[in-house]
Amino acid sequence: MGLFSRDKPKIKVQTSKKDGFSGWLKCTHCNELIHTKELEQNTNCCPKCNYHYRLSVDERIKSLTDEDSFQEMFTDLEAVDTLKFVDTEPYEERLRAAKEKSGRDEAAIVGVCKISGQAVALGLLDFSFMGGSMGCVVGERLTSLIEHAIHAKLPLILISTSGGARMQESILSLMQMAKTSAALAKLQDARLPYISVLTNPTTGGVTASFASLGDVIIAEPNALICFAGPRVIEQTIGHQLPPGAQKSEFLLKHGMIDCIVNRHELKTKLSDILAFFTFENEGDENGGLARDASKVRVKKNQALRSPS
Repeated sequence: MGLFSRDKPKIKVQTSKKDGFSGWLKCTHCNELIHTKELEQNTNCCPKCNYHYRLSVDERIKSLTDEDSFQEMFTDLEAVDTLKFVDTEPYEERLRAAKEKSGRDEAAIVGVCKISGQAVALGLLDFSFMGGSMGCVVGERLTSLIEHAIHAKLPLILISTSGGARMQESILSLMQMAKTSAALAKLQDARLPYISVLTNPTTGGVTASFASLGDVIIAEPNALICFAGPRVIEQTIGHQLPPGAQKSEFLLKHGMIDCIVNRHELKTKLSDILAFFTFENEGDENGGLARDASKVRVKKNQALRSPS
């Protein structure tokens, strides 16, 4: 009948009119039939099994921020092929193709917004632009956003979905790991909160730098979060990994993240955590969070575990 092209296809919408199934798709996780309208209304999560499919940057901004509150910043920065890198095709060609495919000029979108009335510095990685990879412009935009958060005394939220450092920029991309981490150290010195949200996938140099440095680290369900992928590790050590290793549920069990939050509850959870930080900041003449107080750890756990 031509409804599905393979036993376990990538999620996609069939538009062929001859079989009468336009608008229906098969979930790659539970294999149930769902309609695209159901998926859209459920923030791109399967209504049958709750499997989280990727969201575009625009959809994620819309789902998290107050209406029309997001203001993009640092858009004047664009990638250049400093190393004249060529693999199967020149890096310049890859950049041109990525811009056409994604409609964006880079993999990082940063700016300021409001979440439930709270002003926030927000940064997002776009997987549709070269797998959300971190090159010099991504590092510079994130660093500039962090510095703006320090200057404006804003809490910071970064949402990661990335394949890691951008290999076409070689050592220059690896330097962004240290650069963003150093900027976050200054944010910590300013005693301002940083919430890191990890989505599927978050891997490589992004995981090894800013994505893992949050005061609160939140992950979406069933997200792949790792440095090297499972196949690479298995080939290196010669052993199979435990079932579910490198997924968010495994990381939560072993203390690598603070909580797992369903996408449709994420805005409420972020609002609760931001409200907690704001409450802690009241009466603090230096501003920011009293990070060394034991009561902060207790109240943080209460904020994470409270019903959304």
